[in-house]
Amino acid sequence: MTVTKWTAADVARKVIENQSLFILDVRNADAFQDWKIEGHQFDYLNIPYFELLDGVEGILPQIPSDKDILVVCAKEGSSIMVAEMLSEADTTLSLSYLEGGMKSWSGYLEPIKVADLSGNGELYQFVRLGKGCLSYMVISEGEAALIDAVRFTEVFTSFAQEKNVTIKHVFDTHLHADHISGGRSIAEATGATYYLPSKDAEEVVFDYTPLEDGLTVQLGASNIDVGALYSPGHTIGSTSFVVDGKYLLTGDILFIDSIGRPDLAGLADDWVGDLRDTLYRRYRGLAEDLIVLPAHFMIIDELNEDGTVAKRLGDLLADNHGLNIEDEREFRSIVTDHLPPQPNAYQQIRQVNMGKITPDYDEQTEMEIGPNRCAVR
Repeated sequence: MTVTKWTAADVARKVIENQSLFILDVRNADAFQDWKIEGHQFDYLNIPYFELLDGVEGILPQIPSDKDILVVCAKEGSSIMVAEMLSEADTTLSLSYLEGGMKSWSGYLEPIKVADLSGNGELYQFVRLGKGCLSYMVISEGEAALIDAVRFTEVFTSFAQEKNVTIKHVFDTHLHADHISGGRSIAEATGATYYLPSKDAEEVVFDYTPLEDGLTVQLGASNIDVGALYSPGHTIGSTSFVVDGKYLLTGDILFIDSIGRPDLAGLADDWVGDLRDTLYRRYRGLAEDLIVLPAHFMIIDELNEDGTVAKRLGDLLADNHGLNIEDEREFRSIVTDHLPPQPNAYQQIRQVNMGKITPDYDEQTEMEIGPNRCAVR
């Protein structure tokens, strides 16, 4: 059989539809251990490509003959080489390679409808499977609001054109440190208003509209509310949103299986009290039937059957360990003393999101390579 080319979109369907796949990852072992393509029914073999330069016969017993096989590398070239070598060694194998490698996987967004809203409105979640980022578009009667959009401007503007809506409002729940925001560039491209929490924006060098507690915007004649709720802790300005009275967009404060980390501006000890206050007072005062929609997910098991990342607030209040640490000193210790590694290039990413540096596209891609690390687990 010939080797075929798969796009990141093809792989995303395998993930979301819970299909089986065998991945031969030919990156170095440390890169594979740090970050890989995750799927519910995926099996893996990691053999660095330089170990296969003299032939692939030695790994053939480890390659299944009854599954699709995807060969993956960082940028594409090595995976093509290895896939072609395997095809020559065994013509019965179903072999493909990932176009653009892990770089393309890092940047792919899958839009998924979360729900219908009042007055024929719609809510979409854009799932960045390779990075764990989640962005949102709220649509109503020809108008749209974006929340926590990542840097791939065209994905959102093209989707808005497809839906025949005008992007009127663009929000960032906070100054992001793990990925480069697309909010400002989307607002510039569409004429939308760009909102950023003023407490996170003390060092930004561009104009923005302050995102303050209680701010509400309406979309379309149906007046779907997108209301801001000040919820500090991940950053001092972190702000959540309640959409249509039913959906709680929590930014990087609360996730499905974890809570936000307070240290990415170097102020963990200062912000841990704000984090606890948001999680244990502000959120516990909200209706438990609200559906939580976070800005990130950590592991593939957090995806629902339809590919969305969403869960009822009451269920998280009962089941999320970060919401059930009664002793405040224990909470402080867990949040400040047992943090995972910080995101790749997070200090430079913050500088980009402040407007202080303007790296080119390839440099931005390199900054964002790697897994999401916004949570305390």
